[in-house]
Amino acid sequence: MSFDFYDLANKKKIDPSWRLMTADNGPLIIGFFDSVFRKEGIRQIGEYELVLKLDDYLYELTSGIEESPFPRSASDYLDDWTSGEKGWLRKFYPPGSDIPHYELTPGSERVLQWVDSLASRRFIGTESRLQTCFDLLRQIVQGVETDSEVRILELQERKRQIESEIERIANGDIPMMDQRQIRERFMQFKQIARDLRSDFTAVEGNFRELDREIREEIATWDGKKGELLEQFFGDHDRITNSDEGQSFRSFWDFIMSPDSQEELSRQLDRVFGLEELGDLRSDSTLRRIHFDWIDAGEKTQRTVARLSAQLRRFLDDRVFLENRRITEILDAIEKNAIMVRDHALASDWMDIEDSSVHINLPMEKPLYSPPPVQELVSMIEIEEEQDIDTSGLFNLVYIDRERLHRTIEHALEDRTQIRLDELLEQNPLEQGLAELLTYLHIAEEEPFASVSEDIKDSIHWSGSGDRVRKARFPRVIFTRRSAHGSS
Repeated sequence: MSFDFYDLANKKKIDPSWRLMTADNGPLIIGFFDSVFRKEGIRQIGEYELVLKLDDYLYELTSGIEESPFPRSASDYLDDWTSGEKGWLRKFYPPGSDIPHYELTPGSERVLQWVDSLASRRFIGTESRLQTCFDLLRQIVQGVETDSEVRILELQERKRQIESEIERIANGDIPMMDQRQIRERFMQFKQIARDLRSDFTAVEGNFRELDREIREEIATWDGKKGELLEQFFGDHDRITNSDEGQSFRSFWDFIMSPDSQEELSRQLDRVFGLEELGDLRSDSTLRRIHFDWIDAGEKTQRTVARLSAQLRRFLDDRVFLENRRITEILDAIEKNAIMVRDHALASDWMDIEDSSVHINLPMEKPLYSPPPVQELVSMIEIEEEQDIDTSGLFNLVYIDRERLHRTIEHALEDRTQIRLDELLEQNPLEQGLAELLTYLHIAEEEPFASVSEDIKDSIHWSGSGDRVRKARFPRVIFTRRSAHGSS
């Protein structure tokens, strides 16, 4: 990403994060946000409770100072921080509550993360981050590898390393992390966990921004309603199927798994029981960080559902207004018709484009006539000595499926697979089209056969009267049962 001077100058004016960093009371605001929303692990808080906390925070800062640098009241500060010009706090009413609540905006979250990066660290851990980089690269390379032999070789190498490690541990050689390695990895986990929790605020902000854009478009829409709905649902599908939306959906599926939750709880309990961490265990919010992830993800899900419901109501209101307008127009037409009902027309009032009027007379159509009744002979008299040829009743085509199965198995004795057209060249059709249809029916039912609708094969055979018949059918490949089971 490149930074242009004019883009940066414009961003300094409109970006909430930049305005917060350059605000006169920036240290007050950032310190208060960190103490309430970060240290206490609160995502949203009621107005009354937040005002009390801000009063206490201001009292601690101005205690013992004759002239306070913060002369305004806590309520005034909150109103200022939630204004459109600042945008550092979001003020909203939760469903079913008439008490306003507050939460950090994505801009404030970014500032808190940046301030975290400014804090002096007792040591900079590079080993764990280097291993993380190698793991990520390894996942990418393995995830795009299409050669099955290469993947098998990599898995065999990993298997050999695991077996070697198991052998060393069985012989008493158990490698252990020292205190430096444990603390370094824990600090990296802490940073990633906090960043992940803050990312949900940005995801919610993106959904709200999309909602605002759609509302503005609906309010100024002049086209057809169907086109508006198509674009509306297309926008929601676009953000849902975007990289961000798919990543969030994968995260939600993983974190909501009972096995994943149980494993996270078990691992956190073991890690916080390590004496090597020392004072790093004092951050109690990390002990239940996975529950914070679940709450944040659920809140994001509820936000999306609530925005969709609000948009539906917004569209319903627009439809109601349009229908009422149509009713008003129809009422006006009726009133005007009543007003001119008794007025004589002084001139022509209708023009007909054709030279004559097309009139359909009802008597031009013929009258109904009942259909003739056919007498059916239900009893047929047959003389005793008369011979009746009943062979036609039994002249039915019977296809032996077992014979066709044996033909397929016999053809696959010396090969792993065979196409249906090749099979029919070796074993021509004896019963014509019915036998070919039976082969296709077997391919649809049996798991050892595959059918491709994109590729067509053809076959010829001799029918009755030495007529050559031809049929085209989807490509069918029969595979030997043992080969299919091993795959």
